[in-house]
Amino acid sequence: MIVSINPHPEKNEFDSLLGSTIAELNAHAKNSSKKVSTLLGRNLEPYVKDLMADLAKGTSFENSIELIGGQKFPDIVAKKYYGIEVKTTTQNHWKTTGNSVLESTRVDNVERIFMLFAKLASPIEFRCRPYEEVLSEVVVTHSPRYLIDMNLEKGNTIFDKIKMPYDTLRKKENPIRPIVDYYKSKLKPGEELWWMDAENNSKPSNIVIRIWNNLSLNEKQELKNRAMTYFPELFGNSSDKFGRLAIWLVTREAVVCPNVRDLFTAGGKSDIIVGKKTYKKVPRIFLNLFDNVPSIIETLINTSAFELSDYWEIKTTEKNKLYDWIDLVAKYSMKIQDASHLNIRQILTELVLK
Repeated sequence: MIVSINPHPEKNEFDSLLGSTIAELNAHAKNSSKKVSTLLGRNLEPYVKDLMADLAKGTSFENSIELIGGQKFPDIVAKKYYGIEVKTTTQNHWKTTGNSVLESTRVDNVERIFMLFAKLASPIEFRCRPYEEVLSEVVVTHSPRYLIDMNLEKGNTIFDKIKMPYDTLRKKENPIRPIVDYYKSKLKPGEELWWMDAENNSKPSNIVIRIWNNLSLNEKQELKNRAMTYFPELFGNSSDKFGRLAIWLVTREAVVCPNVRDLFTAGGKSDIIVGKKTYKKVPRIFLNLFDNVPSIIETLINTSAFELSDYWEIKTTEKNKLYDWIDLVAKYSMKIQDASHLNIRQILTELVLK
């Protein structure tokens, strides 16, 4: 890896330029939100570069702002020393998968990199922070990559956890080794590190495989809520209705659960009151569903229609995804004999509008 020995050129002036850029981008988001919302992925990079170049006029950074092509890291370079990595999301959160730990495509001589993050879900907003301050964990696709969290609190970066500064780690001949050692030190009995093959799963996975019983109660409930969102067949009577869920837990969440069925059915039947009506002898899987409708709605809101279409194997839209989910659950539940006295569509609709 090539390491530069550039002095710090005009740090305060560059910080000011970054601040002006973010302020201007947020003004554009407010005044031209339709246009800005279309700037997904690499479409945003030239937009930011042109804006920075315009704002740099009259400063020491005039005519030094470069857009870097291809798969290089970072996306924009100023005075061949500062870098800006541009990330976007269409979801209403501030997390995404970042760049490779190896940084094999890093532009020569770039020493200080900043993360410019665009949240293109309403309300559209731009933020910028030093790159090393927003890297919370390491996840794996075809190689270890950083996990970006623009809301990460000071002291909680992956570099704080491994007790090694970012600049020290990136200059090591094998920067992955300290990270592997850190995660190994956190393993519980029955857990091991794994390596996800990107050809089989392009989405990031936790670097540690965990047993269901080792998860916290909050983690268990969060995964069950997502499962009830993504896999409406759980409410049907197919003999393999838990199959896709079991695979998802392993490949997407790195969690092994030997008894997936029991997560939703253990506990027998009970009565439940919805509105002014009491429903008798409701199967446990539907009790779990009704009790967690608010969290499921939140998951639906924060999951894109494109991703839900993939899970549900039907076409849905942002406008219709909530009602499509209700329809799917209702359709599958019609095959459950013990739920024949329940109008699932009506109950869910009532709970959603509650």
